[in-house]
Formats: sequence, structure tokens, C-alpha cells
Amino acid sequence: MAKSSGGSRTVLWLLVALVVLSSSAAAVALFMVFSQPDGNAAQANEPQVPEYRAPIFIEIDPFTVNLADDDYGSRLLYTGISLKVADAQSRELLETHMPQVRSRLLTLLSGKQAADLTSPDGKQRLADQVIAALEAPMAETQPEMTIEDVLFTEFIVQ
Repeated sequence: MAKSSGGSRTVLWLLVALVVLSSSAAAVALFMVFSQPDGNAAQANEPQVPEYRAPIFIEIDPFTVNLADDDYGSRLLYTGISLKVADAQSRELLETHMPQVRSRLLTLLSGKQAADLTSPDGKQRLADQVIAALEAPMAETQPEMTIEDVLFTEFIVQ
């Protein structure tokens, strides 16, 4: 009888050890799963890099304009302008209506005096006026057009 009770105790201890080991393994696995940073959380902490978008420029051929008379008499402005637009639709619209664009620019510039154009502030005001003049509709049914910036590539007042 002593042999039968000793054998069942050994099996009982083996079962207890097996349950303890499997519980420990499960606990370690759960700990590793929940302690790992979530992939989405890691991406949320990284700064978002904006997608690079190539700028769209439209170059307007240089032209010469007679400026309004001032104390020095008749003055000339020779200027080259590039426009930075928001999208391809705006570029296409401006290229299609280029004669109107040039006419609006000539009309705007011919009313200016040389003293108003030579300072950096004067050039910035002129750029704002160019945007306002060109964003006005050129056709009855025209999609929205956005001009982001006016760049003076050549600018000589004489």
C-alpha cells in the first residue's frame, strides 16, 4: 500500500508543477503583449511630415510700361513676373486667358508712379494688387482660381 500512495503523490506534484509553469508562461505572454507599444500609438507620437507638393509657376513674358508722370517726367518700368498658383486648373485658366492677364497687368502698372514702386513695401503692395486684379473673373463661368504669390523676376524703373 505504501507504493500506491507514493506514486499518486508524485503525479500530483507533477500536475501542480505543470499548472504553475503553464500559468507563468501565460502571464509572461500577456505581459509582453500589453506592455508593447501599440503600432498606432507609436505613429501618433511621431511628428507628421507634410507631403511635398511641387510648386506650380506661370512665367509671364517681360514687358515695358510707361508709368504715370511724376516730378521727373515720363518714367518706364521693365518687369518680368512669375505667378505661383495653387493647382493645375488655375495654371490652365491663366495660360488660356494670357492676353487678358497681360492687359490687366499693363493697365494696373501704367497707373503707378515710380516712387511707389521702388521701395520693398511698394513692391509688396503691387504684388497684392496684381493678385486682386488677376483673381477677378476673366469669363462668365469660371472655376475658382487661386494665385498664391507674385514673384518679380525682373524689375527696372527708369
